[in-house]
Amino acid sequence: MDKEALQRRCQAIAPLLKDGSAEVRSAAAAALETLEAALSLDDILLSLRKGDRGTRIRAIYALGAIGGDQVLQPLLYCIGRDEEDIKTAAIEALGKLAHPAALAKLAEKLKDPSPSVRACAISALSRYRDPSLKPLFISFLAAADGMQDAEAALALGELRDPSVEGDLLPLIRSPHEKTRAAAAQALALLPAL
Repeated sequence: MDKEALQRRCQAIAPLLKDGSAEVRSAAAAALETLEAALSLDDILLSLRKGDRGTRIRAIYALGAIGGDQVLQPLLYCIGRDEEDIKTAAIEALGKLAHPAALAKLAEKLKDPSPSVRACAISALSRYRDPSLKPLFISFLAAADGMQDAEAALALGELRDPSVEGDLLPLIRSPHEKTRAAAAQALALLPAL
């Protein structure tokens, strides 16, 4: 994006930080944070390449806040990294963006050796609300680990498909509280027949 356009938007929004409405002030602060991150995209990309691990993770979340096509390739690169924290941060950022070009790469992460990464990928994929993902989500209900099964239940709830009720009901008796809570939330999202 054009830096002049971003600066123009920042200048237009800045006075709203003194608005009489707390809601407007809050929205303006969030908008300025996103615009300022976009203005410093080159710096963020440099931090991603050369920073320490914590700096890289912050850069990944900044890229997710910026959004758009320009951040897709760096985030896709990061989900292929070996470091679990880098990988999960990038998966989370891509999930929030729900960019169509990232769907297949995120689905690949459902085969990652780490249960945490798989759970994160399920959560990210739930943002797509793609009915074709239903069989993948259902396959994780049997994980019985309080992580993957919980994320899969929530993802199924987000599909708003009443046909998954029978798959979700057994999770109400899970030994894992997170799974039971997710099942309850998911069941509440399903439309009544």
